[in-house]
Order: sequence, then C-alpha cells, then structure tokens
Amino acid sequence: MANILGIQILGILFGFFMMYYTFLEYKRKEFTIKEYSFWFIFWGFFVIITLFPQILDPVLKTLNIARALDFFIITGFLFFIFVIFYTYTIVRKNQKKLEEIVRQIALKKK
Repeated sequence: MANILGIQILGILFGFFMMYYTFLEYKRKEFTIKEYSFWFIFWGFFVIITLFPQILDPVLKTLNIARALDFFIITGFLFFIFVIFYTYTIVRKNQKKLEEIVRQIALKKK
C-alpha cells in the first residue's frame, strides 16, 4: 500500500465523489433505498479494488489477462456495449408506445 500510484489516488477520489453524489441523489429522492444501497456498495468496492488491485489477481490469472488495466478496459467496453443495447431496446419500446398513442389520438380526431 506504500506505493500508491497517481492513477490510484485519482480512482479513490472519483470513487468517493461518486459515493457522495449517490448520497445526494438519494436525498433528492431520485434514488430509492435499494438503488442507493446498490450504488453505494458498488462505489465502495470500486474504492477497495483501486486501493488493493491485487485482489483481482485470481480473476486475471483465470482469464489469462496480463494486467488489471487490460481487464478494466475489456469490462468497460463490454459494459458500454450492454448499456447501448439496453438503451436502444428501451427507446424502441417507447417509440412503439408513442406511435400507438399518436395513432389512437389521430383516430379519435378523425
């Protein structure tokens, strides 16, 4: 732990900021207690992994990945692909609902 890198300090600050922001969103009633708990625990794990990256060594060895940074980059890309796909499906559902509502309104006006 004596050799904390600059990127680790940045990661820790980011994790604590996100914990605080999560708390603010909960206080503004934007998050339920379940959402708040999930995100707070998630950011807590983020800070712990940032402080002690060797925790990931068994996972990295199993997946045959050389560095933890490579692992984070790969999981980041997978996460973004998932989020984009999920957002697309939600937009399509909303688009279909909106088309149906517009169709019903148009038929009532006719």
